[in-house]
Amino acid sequence: MAEKTAVQGRKVRFSPRAMVLAAGCLVLAGAVGRWAGRDGGLLWVARLFDHPLLFGLLVLGLLAAALMVAVRSLVVRVLTGVALGLALLASFPFVLFAAFGAASETSDTAAPGRDDRSLVVEEGADMIDPLWWVYVDEGRGPMKQRWRVGYFNGDAAENSLVEAVWDGPDRVRLVTGYAEDGTERVHLVDLDHETGRPLRTVTRG
Repeated sequence: MAEKTAVQGRKVRFSPRAMVLAAGCLVLAGAVGRWAGRDGGLLWVARLFDHPLLFGLLVLGLLAAALMVAVRSLVVRVLTGVALGLALLASFPFVLFAAFGAASETSDTAAPGRDDRSLVVEEGADMIDPLWWVYVDEGRGPMKQRWRVGYFNGDAAENSLVEAVWDGPDRVRLVTGYAEDGTERVHLVDLDHETGRPLRTVTRG
């Protein structure tokens, strides 16, 4: 009797309806993550849910599994499995790029006289070209927001980010290029005093 109950419980947990419901929850979580990943969104929500490739693959796998369980036709099951395999194979380069090209935080500096605002620099790579992202994090704890200040693609020397520092509690100083070859440029970005939102952004490359 106990074994029968356990089997029935597993059937309920892995029923097509349960898998479709789980896929729907993932879609909703992914949508929330994309919303939080916008400029000025909540940082912790974006970090937790803003992973469209991962969530997309999980949703695809759950829907394919639900179809294979719900349909008795062997042909449909085989075709579904083949389609899922091809989709996973096609996504492999993107997964590889996401794994090896992921940005890592290289600095996190508090603003002068403020412990609720910090300048964050992340560095990654696009195959062989270095990439930099500069952000301002505003707030504390779960209410911390992230604002984008600049993006730099080091495909050319003049686009390389050399320095990112505070030039006051409401201003960021970015330096690109090198003085030695005459490509050095200084970019000053003012921030809204209350929200920390940059009044402009800098993009190079």
